[in-house]
Amino acid sequence: MLGSTHGTLTTRPRVVACAEPRTGAVRERADGVDDGAVDVSGRPLYAGVPDLERFFRPEAVAVIGASDVEGRPNTGITRQVMRWAERMGASVHPVHPTRETVFGLPCVTAVGELARDIDLAVLLVADPLPLVSELAEAKVKFAVAFASGFAETGAEGAAAQRKLADAVRDAGGLRLLGPNTNLNAFESFRDDLDGPAIALITQSGHQGRPVFTLQELGIRLSHWAPTGNEADLETADFLSYFANRPEVGAIALYAEGFKDGRSFLLAADQAARRGVPVVAVKVGRTEKGARTAASHTGKLTGADAVVDAAMRQYGVIRVDGLDELQDTAALLARARPPQAEGVAVYSISGGTGAHFADLASAAGLTLPTLDEAKQAELHTWIPGYLDVSNPVDCGGHPVGDWRGRKIIDAILADPAIGTLIVPITGPFPPMSDRLAADLAEAAARTDKLICVIWGSPVGTEDAYRHTLLGSSRLAVFRTFGNCITSVRAWLDHHRFTRDYTSPFDDAPRTPSPSARKARALMRPGEQLSEHAAKQLLRAYGIRVPREQLVTSAAASVRAAGLVGYPVVMKASAPRLAHKTELGLVKVGLTSASQVREAYRELTDIARYESVELDGVLVCQMIERGVEMVVGLSHDDLFGPTVTVGIGGVLVEVLRDVAVGIPPFDERHARSMLGRLRGKALLDGVRGAPAADVEALVEVVLRVQRMALELGDSLAELDINPLVVLPHGQGTVALDALAVCR
Repeated sequence: MLGSTHGTLTTRPRVVACAEPRTGAVRERADGVDDGAVDVSGRPLYAGVPDLERFFRPEAVAVIGASDVEGRPNTGITRQVMRWAERMGASVHPVHPTRETVFGLPCVTAVGELARDIDLAVLLVADPLPLVSELAEAKVKFAVAFASGFAETGAEGAAAQRKLADAVRDAGGLRLLGPNTNLNAFESFRDDLDGPAIALITQSGHQGRPVFTLQELGIRLSHWAPTGNEADLETADFLSYFANRPEVGAIALYAEGFKDGRSFLLAADQAARRGVPVVAVKVGRTEKGARTAASHTGKLTGADAVVDAAMRQYGVIRVDGLDELQDTAALLARARPPQAEGVAVYSISGGTGAHFADLASAAGLTLPTLDEAKQAELHTWIPGYLDVSNPVDCGGHPVGDWRGRKIIDAILADPAIGTLIVPITGPFPPMSDRLAADLAEAAARTDKLICVIWGSPVGTEDAYRHTLLGSSRLAVFRTFGNCITSVRAWLDHHRFTRDYTSPFDDAPRTPSPSARKARALMRPGEQLSEHAAKQLLRAYGIRVPREQLVTSAAASVRAAGLVGYPVVMKASAPRLAHKTELGLVKVGLTSASQVREAYRELTDIARYESVELDGVLVCQMIERGVEMVVGLSHDDLFGPTVTVGIGGVLVEVLRDVAVGIPPFDERHARSMLGRLRGKALLDGVRGAPAADVEALVEVVLRVQRMALELGDSLAELDINPLVVLPHGQGTVALDALAVCR
């Protein structure tokens, strides 16, 4: 497996662009960020890194409720904590109201009776709440509560958890892990492994086992944080701490929900600034998965599309399976930065190479065609009738002799190739033994990544167990899919961190003049009329059509003359959505008589539908452009979100949208557009001119500003359609819906 690497940090101010062990103590915060800074909505722009050193490496541990009576659950826990404390070099102090000794150690009846300061208290009690004040008075730094029966059980348990959280907060310096946590933090970690380590965070202890067992394959683990219900300490705290640890090469996360979306984003930002990869399994993609996860830890799972967007925005690599979590985290922790984007596939079988190349290309990996000179060089060792353009098919026999190593070295020498992937679908000794040895030797002498896929389901072969897994530089996989997922994540991570700048650094901190204008238009608890919603857009400089609000047929004719034919006429009223379905929109009106008749029809329909109009809009008709939708809504976890996608009447059918979590910059707004399946419409199709993407990006950024400045009073905004005109002509918001909080 991949082993340790050595080198120096790059000179980039915010990003560590390598996976070598990072030197130094806990990192300081990013330059120029004020610890107390808040954005225009009053939310923090920086989350301090909690000092968890005494949690993971305490000097003194108290076990409250300690036992040495065989057969009792507390006895097993006490024994494990004692073994762990011994490895940490910490003293153990049992606390029990009726015992004089536990496992031969003197026992006191209360924490306050201990003669020394306690760093960590392990609470083996059914109700930790009564102990909080005692722990605080004794100035205990950390406590762990294993007790269950809190938010995971329903409303009554959630209320009990809130009381516990409030008590810990009021206690001052005490920090609590749990409740409903487990013993994973007190596992035995191997200390004979070197190289960058994986730090593990789980909300379900059993789900971390596959990553923990990577130690048996030579992959180092440094920490395991089982966060449980997160009444106090949460995933974000450990994420920030691990991102600042010099020994951590990657963070593996299993999450069922998040306590606070903003805290998670700030922690992910810490990792992104430092180039520390975060690989996550986040359950809750389906309604059943979300419901089950919520019942397990009592946390909000969040709308999955928003969670997905949040992770992508901050470079968190989301995978689906625990096998993907362990393989991807292991590669990202220990592989050196890519020297080139190109991937070469080398196999003894043309069929194997073609199969893998299909999967890799479909996943977005770049398999460049080797140039003629390189192909000619390879054909000095490979028969001329075999294809060596990439994938490289050697036919089998060359791997069994001196030619095999020559082929490997020649491929690695190509400057366009940064990764060599060798799928070995099954053992075929002695050739597979020789191939494995050649790959291990080549990996030890190159800075490029070599991945080997050992397809045998047995896994006891010497070539696999000793040669491949015994290599400190090879990345070894068991499946094509996991190899492709991991390599793509590795390339994506380094591409992301190379260009990353924190959106929090430039987030607006004071309201704009637009905000003051917009707030005067708000009607708390009401849905605004289209006319009022467009006034809101105008306040933020978002262009709307020429239009007038009228209350008579005669006025509508005069307005049409001022706006210019052809015109569109629409009913305007608060709480009026889906006007087209009600027949309350008339388009393509070209004469005064048509305008008069349209006014009468619209008002008659409104009376029939019991819609109280504030008037009829006479609007400029826009006939060309790409119909988009730009919106603002609120997520329970992450707060205001901005959506952009393909709009018009089919928006709910196509569901081709991308989500951004404010704050974000222009680069991210462009990346949101790039993720749309219908992006080609903006580029121009079937002879249509390219749309004004610059103007569309500007609208997205202006709606983001609205989300930041009006998020406390604007619940929802939907601009649909926003017509994007040909390049250089801007955008026009043809319709808008706004709901005030």
